[in-house]
Amino acid sequence: MELLERRRALIEERLVEVVDDVEPGTLSAEVRHVTLSGGKRVRPTVTLLACETVGGTAEDAVDFGVGIELVHTASLVVDDIIDRSALRRGTTSAWAEYGYGPAIVTSDGLLGEAFALFSADPNATQVVAEAMVELGVGEATELAAKPETEDEYMTLARRKTGALFRAAAELGAIAAGSDGFTVEALGEYAERVGVAFQIRDDVLDAVADPEALGKPTGHDAAMERPSVVQVTDLTPAEANDRARAEADRAIDALETVDVVDGEARDYLLDLAEFVVERER
Repeated sequence: MELLERRRALIEERLVEVVDDVEPGTLSAEVRHVTLSGGKRVRPTVTLLACETVGGTAEDAVDFGVGIELVHTASLVVDDIIDRSALRRGTTSAWAEYGYGPAIVTSDGLLGEAFALFSADPNATQVVAEAMVELGVGEATELAAKPETEDEYMTLARRKTGALFRAAAELGAIAAGSDGFTVEALGEYAERVGVAFQIRDDVLDAVADPEALGKPTGHDAAMERPSVVQVTDLTPAEANDRARAEADRAIDALETVDVVDGEARDYLLDLAEFVVERER
């Protein structure tokens, strides 16, 4: 766990630096509110670990990791507006704290800062742009053309959650100077981890005890969001099996990569296990 704590500290330190440089001050305060209010930092951690797995350093990848966290946070700001959710990470969401207009500007500001970090490498910019297209299609699908089958649900999960996970890992590989095969393999690993994460998230929202989960449950049903439980006839146990299958395929993809740092690779393996076993 010491390795992960060091990586998280590196990410947090760079996040603070980026946020402190945002201008004007009012926008900086709003960006700080949504960015530094907590969060697991899973995606940037994947970026750093992917980079180290194939021979780079955490420092090589930290700007890309921070960038993908900013993109993720920008998407959460918009999600909260759509859902009218007043809380995020235990504090008031951006729109509830500042109003709808400032929240939208905050999301735009986060994306601007993120792409400033990606601009050092055209490949990084392309990877994130493609992920954002997928994310946008996923958001539109969820709102206007909700999935009605398991296959359609899986496509939505890949777009809404898997795409940013894929980008996170591919950015790490790019930071390490990897070849195309390695970038693709790490991307597939992370995309499948993201889908497994989303399926498990849906199951927990449907069946977990709110106190044990640490947040209210039943959100998907109340908002009529297309979760795996709402869209398919799968039982929670069967849905968990689908998540496990995605995690297993993620591990298969990771095993095709030429590993330089086995400890970093082991943490990626642990993540694939964790996303299907977590209870909150």
